[in-house]
Amino acid sequence: MDLQLKDKKVFISGSTKGIGLAIAKLLVAEGAKVIINGRSRASVDKALAEIRGEYSSAEIDGMVCDFAKPDEIEDLIAGIAEVDVLINNVGVFGNKDFMDITDEDWKRFYEINVLSGVRLSRAFLPGMLERDWGRIIFISSESALNIPVEMIHYGMTKTAQLAVSRGLAETTKGSNVTVNSILPGPTFSEGVKEMTSGNDKNRKEIEKEFFKEARPSSIIQRFADPKEAANMVAYVASPLSSATNGASLRVDGGVVKHI
Repeated sequence: MDLQLKDKKVFISGSTKGIGLAIAKLLVAEGAKVIINGRSRASVDKALAEIRGEYSSAEIDGMVCDFAKPDEIEDLIAGIAEVDVLINNVGVFGNKDFMDITDEDWKRFYEINVLSGVRLSRAFLPGMLERDWGRIIFISSESALNIPVEMIHYGMTKTAQLAVSRGLAETTKGSNVTVNSILPGPTFSEGVKEMTSGNDKNRKEIEKEFFKEARPSSIIQRFADPKEAANMVAYVASPLSSATNGASLRVDGGVVKHI
């Protein structure tokens, strides 16, 4: 299927690995002009080399920005100027008992996971509305609906993203600009591998324990692949999704018990 993304300019925050990198590869394959992002030049260059190695004709660039630093975000926005598709993917997570979560932890998670998307959307949404076409996509999580007791601060930020996304969608009324959220479930990304001490060799063993103890409501009873989340993102980013606006779309393997 042609997703009609050829020559669309796309920026993906936090896209040197995991779901963000999978999104970048898929959109490059669709002919989009993609800008990836990481916190260090080394991580960006490594991801660029990987993408170019798989797609020799890729129109791909990379920009360094730490979304915990507002001044770097301002420089990033100035360097990008405008985009057709904004994918707010950058985020941090980690297990921590509620009583041990400090004020600084709360602020850091909110700054990176929520305000990054707020700042980027505030910068690029006006241009989309002026050109009467654009896509803003927030990569939230099933944790926005099922707040994980082991990382309440993370769940809070993912719920906040849904509120921001839906509110922004209301501002696009009558236009060809859409704002939506994607809610991946447990995904076998680098972050999850680190958290679970998982790898390709022990994946089955890790999955069995994880879905028995941590996410027993999962219907598929396995980790999703980053590509599976990317498939949904690519569709929502495309002109083909024109009637989807203000939505929260789950790629969670049925973890959330909701009709």
